[in-house]
Order: sequence, then structure tokens, then C-alpha cells
Amino acid sequence: METTFSIDKLVGHKAFQRGNPMTDRFKVKRFHHVEFWCLDATTTSIRFGVGLGLQRVAKSDLSTGNTAFTSYAMRSGDMVFVFTASNTAKIPEASPEAAEQHPLAAGFDADAPVAFCVKHGMAVRAVAVEVEDAQAAYETCVAGGGTGVTAPRKAVDPASGTTQVVAEVLLYQGGDVVLRLVSGSFEGPCLVGYEDVPDDQRADIGLLRIDHVVGNVPKLLEQVNHVAAMTGFHEFAEFTAEDVGTVDSGLNSIVLACDSEAVLLPINEPTHGTKRRSQIQTYLDHNNGPGVQHIALLATDAIAAVRALRARGAFDLMPRPSDAYYEELPGRIGGVLSEEQYRGVRELGLLVDRDDQGTLIQVFTKPLGDRPTIFLEIIQRVGCDRDANGCPVPQRPGCGGFGKGNFRELFKSIEDYERQLERP
Repeated sequence: METTFSIDKLVGHKAFQRGNPMTDRFKVKRFHHVEFWCLDATTTSIRFGVGLGLQRVAKSDLSTGNTAFTSYAMRSGDMVFVFTASNTAKIPEASPEAAEQHPLAAGFDADAPVAFCVKHGMAVRAVAVEVEDAQAAYETCVAGGGTGVTAPRKAVDPASGTTQVVAEVLLYQGGDVVLRLVSGSFEGPCLVGYEDVPDDQRADIGLLRIDHVVGNVPKLLEQVNHVAAMTGFHEFAEFTAEDVGTVDSGLNSIVLACDSEAVLLPINEPTHGTKRRSQIQTYLDHNNGPGVQHIALLATDAIAAVRALRARGAFDLMPRPSDAYYEELPGRIGGVLSEEQYRGVRELGLLVDRDDQGTLIQVFTKPLGDRPTIFLEIIQRVGCDRDANGCPVPQRPGCGGFGKGNFRELFKSIEDYERQLERP
């Protein structure tokens, strides 16, 4: 289906009318995985595994015959993170047979992850989505103005005989993040060519799946129209600097969604002329261009997940909001939380917001590495998990919004954190 989606100005959250025109240009099912490029896949994957309760479920490295790169797939629920680093040894030419057994190994540039990390630090290289037909999706994206990065490649799993097609296009113009398109009958935890590894029985913290992946770009409307032209995704939500109510800096934001709204892609831009440089501009400067700002992880119980995350000590959280925030919270969101939940969010420094559908509980980590760039968000959505007859259904995507009511408190916290990084 050809999409006519195009936006030339923002109207703001209050004036925006949500609808679902069902304009996807190819069928999108869900987030498949997110891949980080790093300099040491072993150490990085262990840190995330311990901190977030992720199980190492698959690997592709020298022990599996992959001389190009080392890569580990880590999972909790339906959420899969992949950590990849190049092998420094000279890479022999991949045989046709090897290429068929790993869709990304053939022609892999061993210098690419190193150059990527020099430019961006440890960062997201690929946002992978499962689609009905990766080849058709790739051709559609390119026809819609997308830049092809990896042409469709078909791989066969030697153990099961199942197949998988993988292709990649640039997600943000002028950046290095790819939208990875995955389809096929292969049902392994990651990609063909990865070998399953024994379950290490690490206790999880209740993370269920990737809820949304947020990108920062210099010019919002150009990027939103670009992604929409490739995919047909529609506008799900919109926020302007006036909606956000930031203290010293600002941003504009649009959330794009596929037809099922299981894949949500918010995109932010900086605003200018404020007291301080926008935190989005700070990201763009330190990331050297567009990229993934944060990944929101849906938890069964955000309070329990954050309590466990803090105890494990692998990731630091942004500073706790003021006491006044929690004193005003019951009046702002009503009686949607129990007294125990109110105590929990106050103790752990979580934020709570609601929209006309449900409630959002959220908290943000500090940046994951040395640069003030990528971070994680832990969320819980409450109130959209029953149908009209009161029967349980999967939690509706986007239920409770994206924390509009918390933006001011959150951004003040980020601005205070950035001040700590500045030299006097």
C-alpha cells in the first residue's frame, strides 16, 4: 500500500488526534532484537546480563566457526539484546556454504564495529523488526527513498533446515543505525548462524519485551517523513517543547507506529534559543550524529524490577525527583496505585503518569557508557489489559502514554546531571 503520510508542522499533544490509518507498506509483527556494537562483546554482555537479568541464549564466535565477529544474544521474556564486536584476526574469505549459514558474516568488515565505537561509543547498531517478508520489505523501503545497507540474504539453519532472510536499510538519515528486517521459518533466539548455549539460570528481574526505541535527530520532520515513506508507519503521538515544559532546554517529538502498534519508534529533535543547549543537542554532539537515545523495556512489575536492578549495581539510575513531586502525585494521577505501590515508587525514585487510557510507571538509567548518550528506561503499563467484556488481553501498546506529565521533572534531572559533566 502506498502511504500518503506527510507532516509539515507540529500541532502539539493537546491538538493531536490519534488514529490508526493502517498504512503499513509491508506487514510488521514485532521487535525482533536490538544489536549493540561494542569493543568487547564478552565483557559488555556479562554486564547487561547481570544488571538486567538477561540469559545468554545464543552465540556466534570463533568457537562456532565465525571468524568475522563475536556476538552474544541475551534474552529476558521476548526481549533480545545482541552484543557484537569484531575479531581482530585477519578474516579469510567466507565460503559460499558459510555465507548461507550466517546472513551477516559474508562480507563483514572487521574494522566497522571499531570505527563505529570510535565515532559513537558503545551504541545501538541495529533495530531489528520481524516482518512477513524481509525481501519485499527491503525493496519497499528502498523504493520509498530508503538507503539499502545489506541486500536481502537468505540463510539455512543446518540443524532444522528452516530458513531466514535478513536485510538492512538506514533508519535515520545521516546516521549509522540500521533498520534490520527479519523473516522466515527459523525460530531460534536470534539469527541463523548463532548456536544455542546452555541456560545459565541467571535470575531475571521481570523484563518482558522492548516497548519502544527512541531516536535523536537534528531535524524531526525530515526524519519522520523519511521513515514513514519507507515503512508506512503512522503518527501515534506528538509532543512539542510547550508540552514538555522543560526547565532550561527543549525538544520536539513524534512517535511513529506500525499498524499493530507493537513497534513504536519515537523520534526527538532539539529546540534552540533556550537558556541551555538542548539535551538532545548534547546527545547529537557526543554521538556525532543521529542515533538511538534510549530503549524502553516493559516490566511485569517496575517497582520489583528497579529494586533488583539497584541491588545488582551494574547500572545507575537518574536522581530521584523531589519530595514535592511525590506529595503532589496522588492528586495528579488519582487512586490508580495501591498504598504499597505509592511507597515503592517514592522509595525508589520512580515516575508515574497517566493518559485517558491507563497509567505509566517509569524510571531512567544514567547513560550506559562514558558519553552522555544512550540510556535505558524501565516501564510498566497499567490499565489496558482487559477487553470490553473484562477478559484479560495483552497490555495495549502505548497504554498510559510516554510520560508527558513527567517530562519537566525528568528533564530537570537530566539537566542537573549534565551540569555535573561540565567543567567550571
